[in-house]
Amino acid sequence: MKMSAAEISQVLKEGELEKRSDNLLQFWKRKTCVLTTDSLNMYADTQKRTRGKELKLQCIKKVDCVERTGKFVYFTIVTTDDKEIDFRCPGEDNCWNAVITMALIDYQNRKAIQDFKTRQDNEGASPGQQERHMARAP
Repeated sequence: MKMSAAEISQVLKEGELEKRSDNLLQFWKRKTCVLTTDSLNMYADTQKRTRGKELKLQCIKKVDCVERTGKFVYFTIVTTDDKEIDFRCPGEDNCWNAVITMALIDYQNRKAIQDFKTRQDNEGASPGQQERHMARAP
């Protein structure tokens, strides 16, 4: 039995987060966010969850610039193409930056293990290559 992508992707955190807009005035816009094991989904509409944007964890390089001021915790997500996305969340709330960072670390660990297993399977698939490697060893 195959599981769908939605079943595999587990929800880690759900709630409100404010994102700085990209326009000239840079207003803070409240978004309903859902962090899963594979992506951060942002929705403008809290009820219908329409017009959502998905930021895959594979596209995130790091969570950077964490700063706490009186009321908010500000942080920046840096993508693999060096784009910076600014966020803020209330300081008394369970901070999103920590949860996103832990999800990113978990994703990177899962990918590293998968890559290692794939490389190991490829090396073990052809015994003739293993014999050649051993023959070259001093």
